[in-house]
Amino acid sequence: CLSIAKILAKEYHSIIVSKDARTYVVAEDALVYLNTSGNCGMATAGSGDVLAGMIGALIGQGTDPYKAACLGVYLHGLAGDKARDIYTEYGVTASRLIENIRGFEDCSV
Repeated sequence: CLSIAKILAKEYHSIIVSKDARTYVVAEDALVYLNTSGNCGMATAGSGDVLAGMIGALIGQGTDPYKAACLGVYLHGLAGDKARDIYTEYGVTASRLIENIRGFEDCSV
């Protein structure tokens, strides 16, 4: 829930990625980012692990943590949409999300 994410971000001085049908990224002193990429096929084991890895990799490359969370959530959703287009939403797996991250290397922050 968005209101709870806002409370947590403020109380713990943190960035919250709140996943649901749509994903919100909430930080204490930033605008709320609403992501609309992705699909219901991504509700599969390991999908959140892939997202966490993407965000961590972006931070490791020097991206601001809030921007990394927003970009990671967006690219994760795009990878899921690509996987759905190839395998249908019933065939989306964490491994197929990873396969479909390819091609995002050229994204600039």
